[in-house]
Amino acid sequence: MDREPLRPGILVISHGSRDPGWVALVDEAVAAAAQTITQATGPVPVLSSFLEIVEGRLIQDGIDELLALGVSDLFVLPLFVSSGSTHVDDIMQAFGQPPAGLREGELEPLRTGEARIHPGVPIDDEPEIAELLLRQARELSRDPAREALLVVGHGSIEPVFHERWRSSLQRLGERLREGGGFARAETAMLLPDEAADRLREMRSRRPEETVIVVPAFLSQGFFTSTVIPSRLGELEYEYDGRAMLPDAAVPRWLARQALQWMQRMRQAGG
Repeated sequence: MDREPLRPGILVISHGSRDPGWVALVDEAVAAAAQTITQATGPVPVLSSFLEIVEGRLIQDGIDELLALGVSDLFVLPLFVSSGSTHVDDIMQAFGQPPAGLREGELEPLRTGEARIHPGVPIDDEPEIAELLLRQARELSRDPAREALLVVGHGSIEPVFHERWRSSLQRLGERLREGGGFARAETAMLLPDEAADRLREMRSRRPEETVIVVPAFLSQGFFTSTVIPSRLGELEYEYDGRAMLPDAAVPRWLARQALQWMQRMRQAGG
């Protein structure tokens, strides 16, 4: 009996924001990724949806639109910085995936019809994003051998998720340190509030080193422009507050994830 042909669809899910500029940056990245995917494989529906706030474009809205297009297999790609995000766990549990820890997801189960669900993973220390952040750090750098990096992420106080955030930031920091020839790389989370203590410790231990603060955030906004500078206060450091978007590395990462999934599906026979 012939196997039913694969009809793939890709749903990119990000957090959402009341700032239309934030939403536009995400949409532009997803649109650029969709163009790359289409050029490589032919037309494939790629939709951008949001966990909250953006009315009419929430996760279920995106699912419904893809199901209406006849999608048989749905690749769920979380556009989040870290696998330590409880939001990612909420989303995946709503798609019927097992929890990452002991916490119960906060979303109602999603209606996915007959479509087969294929969960993707968030950014963590993926090479495209590490290269992006390294370029940004280099623009603040004068003598890498005498400079240290402090990679700052949102973080979590939840068991399991705290450790995941710590691990992903540490791997990312090591990629940046090695790629740029920096003296060392440290990490800090905003939740729990540890950034100032970590920076103070770095300055105290090796005052001869300049510290470059690297924000691991998807888009510029409240956290990059207000929270990080206010937490670090009057301590000495180099910082420009730039985030991952609108750099072209983000759509490259999205496209690579989707194309690799489609290749695996084809090799498995759909």
